[in-house]
Amino acid sequence: MDSSRNSSEGTTVGDDGELNQRFALIRAGVLGLIFLLATCGNFFFLGTLWKKRKRNTRTQLFLLHLCLADLVVAFFQVLPQLSMEITHRFRGTDFLCRSIKYLQVVGMFASAYMMVAMTIDRYHAVCMPMVSFIKGSFRRYLSIGAAWLISLAFSCPQLFIFSLQEVEQNQFDCWATFIEPWGSRIYISWITLSVFALPAVILLYCQVRICTTIYFNMKRKALQSGRTGTKGVSNAMLKTVKMTFVIIMAYTVCWSPFFVVQLWSAWSPSSAPTKGPVFSIIMLLASLNSCTNPWIYLYYS
Repeated sequence: MDSSRNSSEGTTVGDDGELNQRFALIRAGVLGLIFLLATCGNFFFLGTLWKKRKRNTRTQLFLLHLCLADLVVAFFQVLPQLSMEITHRFRGTDFLCRSIKYLQVVGMFASAYMMVAMTIDRYHAVCMPMVSFIKGSFRRYLSIGAAWLISLAFSCPQLFIFSLQEVEQNQFDCWATFIEPWGSRIYISWITLSVFALPAVILLYCQVRICTTIYFNMKRKALQSGRTGTKGVSNAMLKTVKMTFVIIMAYTVCWSPFFVVQLWSAWSPSSAPTKGPVFSIIMLLASLNSCTNPWIYLYYS
């Protein structure tokens, strides 16, 4: 799950060893449930898209790739973390260690930037319909390709940061190595900016522009038709506002605590909450976005 820190905390042995073991079991159970919901939800949505493939809607292609990105998160982020909770150590080769850590961040980038690409496409469709109509198909394929290319390229540092290391005698784990003391701070700050902050700003800007454009267009049409209010178009506007709110809130609620803790632990490790139930909940919360995405778009599509 954690893309920028050493991959295993394990369970400590001592007075609180039994309590830590209980937490580990709870985390494993929640991770298993998240993995099940994420895979079932996204595969179900893929099946729905396949049944409706003949309609060829403008968002179908984006939704398909969003599902694929969320499945990458489920299989290469949630599932490895579930395995770590059970075995307490990474079980695999150095190549597998680097590959999993690389694909973890690929999934994070792809899920965020595919959402951005789809939102930008909707922004063009609503705010610049003529440009979208003329260059719509080309722009959609270009934005989807760019989202995957950014995800694959920007995740490459993971291949060099993580490796299989001997942490104890005859005990190996998939750990990160940074140039101290500034390496981890710069990398975590950059990941936070590129994966979370920048996509969040773009999403917010596009969705606000979409909502305001719809509102003023509908209001103008209502005035031209001789009506004094916007009754009759409020449902469409309200649906757009609701979808905007749900998308941004789900993305923010799931990921902001994770990145806040990551930044906190990088810049002030002595005071950061890196253990206990609160930390576990924050780490688990980030995975929920892959569960919520298919149901949000299925409900509003």
